[in-house]
Amino acid sequence: MKKSHFAWSMILPLAALAAALWFADPPTFAQRNSGSSPNPTPQQPMQPDDQNNASVHRFSGKIVKSGNKFVLAASENLTPYQLDDQRKAQDFRNHSVSVAGSLDASTGTIRVTAIDPD
Repeated sequence: MKKSHFAWSMILPLAALAAALWFADPPTFAQRNSGSSPNPTPQQPMQPDDQNNASVHRFSGKIVKSGNKFVLAASENLTPYQLDDQRKAQDFRNHSVSVAGSLDASTGTIRVTAIDPD
């Protein structure tokens, strides 16, 4: 008898909660799930992550051609860095430079801010 009393004391509140959710006002849930609001406001465009989260660093090395792209062969790293601004990089082909930018470590690409000769 005590076991069934305990089971009912656990089941009844859960059943009441389930019934309340079942009969809740559907437009309330639809509005919450769709992300809409009664007074929509225009969303601002998202800023690129590298402008918000990454800081600008200096990378030294030589700009060289690798395949059909220019890369920075850094003196302190055996792996060359990809450069996102190929137009700036081509002006410094085969020159030692200092590249200012933020590194996207997942792709090995430097988001170039500036390239200066050494």
